[in-house]
Amino acid sequence: MTDKLKTEGKFTYAEAGEGPAIIVLHGLMGALSNFGDTFEHFSKNGYTVLIPELPLYTLPLIKTNVKNLAAYLKDFLNYKKIDSAILLGNSLGGHISLYFTKHYPEKVSALVLTGSSGLYENAMGGSFPKRGNYEYIEQKAKDVFYDPKIATKELVDDVYATVNDRMKALKTLSIAKSAIRHNMANDLPNMKQPSCLIWGKQDGVTPPEVAEDFHKLLPNSKLFWIDKCGHAAMMERPKEFNTILHDWLISNKI
Repeated sequence: MTDKLKTEGKFTYAEAGEGPAIIVLHGLMGALSNFGDTFEHFSKNGYTVLIPELPLYTLPLIKTNVKNLAAYLKDFLNYKKIDSAILLGNSLGGHISLYFTKHYPEKVSALVLTGSSGLYENAMGGSFPKRGNYEYIEQKAKDVFYDPKIATKELVDDVYATVNDRMKALKTLSIAKSAIRHNMANDLPNMKQPSCLIWGKQDGVTPPEVAEDFHKLLPNSKLFWIDKCGHAAMMERPKEFNTILHDWLISNKI
């Protein structure tokens, strides 16, 4: 994905395709490349796909929270002159999508959530990452997936570098605390947009009961399960993920 990135002003993003806009929002420890297969599939099948690099570690510490990340998304849509978009978010990216939808419903044509925070998240197994302990980080990274081999050395190295950078670690904690503060349970019933929930049956970060709660609270939602799959369905089972989402978009004429 790095070869597709471009920087314009304060925005760094990947973009491809033509058609209705799908804005992809990555998670707290998630790279843009996690959505590589989804980016390729939908940009070649009638959609403009954009993946902005969220400023998780470039905002001032005091502004590193869900609210300001949603404001960044608003600025990005305005910059790209996009009046309305499909928001596709994983983990923290889903939470940002929900917060954005609460405040700017007219700008959201549909919601796609996979392993989204916003109701509950068992972040890093319920404890803040231990700095300096590579084996601990490696195990926690593997726990995100049903197939631990998905947690490559490169992925583990990236997470390890993040939690051992003092300022990045502080900002990670700031975002995590912000996510807890901005629980979306009371807001979800007001979100009337068509909502597609795609969940790994073995998601240990946002477990299956979280998906069920999203489904109950979002009035226009449909829930799809992917078996033998953890927290990042679009990364671990990309073909199934893309098929489910594509069929859902077509059936809803989005």
